[in-house]
Amino acid sequence: MHPQDSIVSEPVVSAIIADTIVHRPTRPQTPYQVLRMLPKDATPAQQDSAIQAWFKPNEIHYSDQPDTLHLPGHDAGRNPRDVNLPQYYRETFFAKDTLLHPELTAGRYGVAGDPVNYTVRNDDAITCMLLFCFMMATIVFSYSRQLITHQLKAFFYPPRKESFITLTTSRFLYFLGLQTCLMMGIMYYFYTINYVTDDLLIDTPYILIGFFSTIFLAYFLGKTFIYYLVNTIFFDSKKRGHWTWTQSFITALEGIALFPAVMLEVYFTPSIQNVAFYFVSIIILAKILTFYKCWSIFFRQKSIFLQIILYLCALEIVPMLALWGTLVMITNELKVIF
Repeated sequence: MHPQDSIVSEPVVSAIIADTIVHRPTRPQTPYQVLRMLPKDATPAQQDSAIQAWFKPNEIHYSDQPDTLHLPGHDAGRNPRDVNLPQYYRETFFAKDTLLHPELTAGRYGVAGDPVNYTVRNDDAITCMLLFCFMMATIVFSYSRQLITHQLKAFFYPPRKESFITLTTSRFLYFLGLQTCLMMGIMYYFYTINYVTDDLLIDTPYILIGFFSTIFLAYFLGKTFIYYLVNTIFFDSKKRGHWTWTQSFITALEGIALFPAVMLEVYFTPSIQNVAFYFVSIIILAKILTFYKCWSIFFRQKSIFLQIILYLCALEIVPMLALWGTLVMITNELKVIF
C-alpha cells in the first residue's frame, strides 16, 4: 500500500468510528439516574423535588382503535371504561380472589367439616356443677352422718326423745333441698329436649336449667308456706316443727336419689324412658313417705282417714298439679313455632 493512501484514509476511518459511537443522552431517563446525580446526603424532600423537576406527568391517551383481539365469530370486546357496561363484563373469574387482591381477607381453603353438635357431657360448666354437688353431698354425710342415720331409723319408729337439730345440720338440709331443685331442673330439661322439642327461644342450656330449677324452688317454698299457714291453725308448735324437719328431710332424700339418674343421663345416655320411670318412681315413693309421716305426726291418735286424705289432696296433690301445669305452659311459650 502506498503511504499516501494511509494518510488519506485516516480521516475517513476516524469519521466512520465517530459515526458508530453511541452517544448517551445527557437527560436522565429513570428516577434512579436522577438520584445518582444527587449527593449522598440529600434529604427525601430534595430527592422528591429533583424527580419532579426532571419528570412531568403527562396525560394518558388511550387508543381509540377497535380491539381486534377477540375470538373469530364473536363480537369485539366492550370498552372497560364504559360506565354502562354490565357488571359481568367488568368482573372476571379472579376478581375476588385473595391471591389477585391482597387487600381482601383470605378465607379458609378446602371443604368445611361438619360442626360437632352440643352435648351436655362435653359441657365443662355442667360437669363442674355436678362435681360440686357431689362434693357438698359428701361433706354433708361426713358432718351429719350420725344424725341422718338416726333420722332414717326413727322414720318408721318414733323415738322416745327428740333428736337435737343443730343450725349446721339445718343448713346442710337446705343445701340438699337446693340440690333437689337442681336435679329436678336438669331432669325436666332432658324431658323437654327429648319429648317436647329442642327448638326453644332460649337455646342456652344454662339458662333453661336455671329457669326450671327456680320453678321447682318456688314450688317447694310455696308448699312449705301453705303447710305453715294450715298447720298453725290446727296443730301445736311441736308437731309443726317435727313436720317441717321431716318434710325437709324427705326433700333432701329426693335429691340424693335423683343424683345417680342425672349422672347416668348426662354421661352414659341411657334410655330416656327408663330414666323417666325412675324419676316418677322416686316422686311416688316420696309422696308415700309424706303420706305416712303426715298420718304418724298429725292423725295417729285420731285415725280420721277422710281428714288426712283431704289434707294431703289440698296440700300435696293440688300444688303438684299446679306445678306441672305451670311447666307445660312455660314450655309451650318457649317453643319455637315455625
